[in-house]
Amino acid sequence: MVSTYGFHNYQHLYYVIILYSPHIDQALFIISNISLCSSLLQWEVTMSSSMQSSYLPATTESIAKAQEAKDASESISILYRVLEDPSSSADALRVKELAITNLTSYLTKENRAEDLRNLLTQLRPFFALIPKAKTAKIVRGIIDAVAKIPGTSELQISLCKEMVEWTRAEKRTFLRQRVEARLAALLLENQEYTEALTLLSGLIKEVRRLDDKLLLVDIDLLESKLHFSLRNLPKAKASLTAARTAANAIYVPPSQQGTIDLQSGILHAEEKDYKTAYSYFFEAFEAFSSLEDPKAIFSLKYMLLCKIMVNQADDVAGIISSKAGLKYLGPDVDAMKAVADAYSKRSLKYFETALRDYKAQLEEDPIVHRHLSSLYDTLLEQNLCRLIEPYSRVEIAHIAEMIELPINHVEKKLSQMILDKKFAGTLDQGAGCLIIFEDSKTEEIFPATLETITNVGKVVDSLYMRSAKIMA
Repeated sequence: MVSTYGFHNYQHLYYVIILYSPHIDQALFIISNISLCSSLLQWEVTMSSSMQSSYLPATTESIAKAQEAKDASESISILYRVLEDPSSSADALRVKELAITNLTSYLTKENRAEDLRNLLTQLRPFFALIPKAKTAKIVRGIIDAVAKIPGTSELQISLCKEMVEWTRAEKRTFLRQRVEARLAALLLENQEYTEALTLLSGLIKEVRRLDDKLLLVDIDLLESKLHFSLRNLPKAKASLTAARTAANAIYVPPSQQGTIDLQSGILHAEEKDYKTAYSYFFEAFEAFSSLEDPKAIFSLKYMLLCKIMVNQADDVAGIISSKAGLKYLGPDVDAMKAVADAYSKRSLKYFETALRDYKAQLEEDPIVHRHLSSLYDTLLEQNLCRLIEPYSRVEIAHIAEMIELPINHVEKKLSQMILDKKFAGTLDQGAGCLIIFEDSKTEEIFPATLETITNVGKVVDSLYMRSAKIMA
């Protein structure tokens, strides 16, 4: 209207409206609406100009300003403003990449996992401006940063699922495959085995077609761990063999080689081949120790476990006191030392005390717990057999007192041993006694008689065959 009549201010416009409107009320209504629209237009212009001026130029000076800030919150605010710079020059993009790295570091230190998740969403327009390889590096870096914040497993799974959908929509196959592998590892840690297995089954076929050896090693290792968790040892061994085959064709980083050795040791220990398992755990320990990886302590713990399981508990103290062992002194090593001492003394009381005092290190570790349960049962059976050997009839309470264990526990174990034919006997629960039978000696003549009858049968069969041929 202003452009049509050539008016340059609203006051002249109001005069025209009043002059040409038939009713004064209608004119006033039109004027009030024009005033409101004018106010809104001015507000939008003001906000737009303020937002344009709120960003900081993507320069090294802005990055330095963020680093010199008084606290982390101010640094984070400055870096966010740097990322708002609309410039897309090569220098600006390089500075923004540095700003993302610094911002990720600050948010991780502040434990702001949700902000890291939102940052990935905000950066999607920026990812269209930079190479795909740099995008993959940034995305994986932010996901790794979220993983460093405790208690974020659910958030990590949700974040990975979001990124898988985005990469599929953007047709970024390389990045999607790696995010899916990370998602499968998170699902495995969260014990969502069915979903993890479904995801890995499709992913491993796709990666084998592309012949991406390095990623294939990671996926085969994950599959081996998954099948081991599901107690499917043949498939776990097959997946580990596939991982080793792929690893032999390429250069494998020491950390990944250590993971392969660690998994090999776990599978050999599961088959009771503790000597071979020890050598694999030792190789893994050396690899992780050189990298100062936290997995080194688990390798050391499993090494000590193997020594105990092969009846070499006395060697545990020597390994702990070595130069490499002293570096990792702590609750995990103390727990294995307590178990080794209990085993050396053949004391179930000390054994149970160790299990109780170091519950987090022994019972909550599924691998250690499984083998120590077997060791405890063996030790208990040996002690019970040694205690009942002089008796033909003995009270269960007396045995429990000598072995320093609850009566119910001892009675249950004795009944299990009788059923497993560890010794011949019966439980008289009315009298609370164990009655041990003498081992029935087998007469030597019986096996000889059976062998003679078998040989005679063979002779008769041979003669019958000969007579049949003659008659024919």
